[in-house]
Amino acid sequence: MKKIALVLMAAIAAFTLWMAPSAQAADLGHGGQIFGNNCAACHIGGGNVVNGAKTLKQGDLDQYGMASIEAITTQVNNGKNAMPAFKGRLTDEDIADVAAYVLSQAEKGW
Repeated sequence: MKKIALVLMAAIAAFTLWMAPSAQAADLGHGGQIFGNNCAACHIGGGNVVNGAKTLKQGDLDQYGMASIEAITTQVNNGKNAMPAFKGRLTDEDIADVAAYVLSQAEKGW
């Protein structure tokens, strides 16, 4: 009985570690620095100097299906229209942090 319990506990522990997210929590301070250095020229205060209808404000992110870390990460990685791709120019960690920062700022109203 003890052996079965130990095997079961080991299996649960292994499964938990396997399913745990590999990335650590985003660093919003770092994301803010990345944003300031790479994004703010076009997106100051969550705006958009190229296309004023597609800002980083919560309503626009919701409207255009961009209100998630995944969507923002994809946009930053690949770019779109006038926005350049940052994949290869920024690290995956930089992009994850800036995506979290953008979403956090949008939720706060910039």
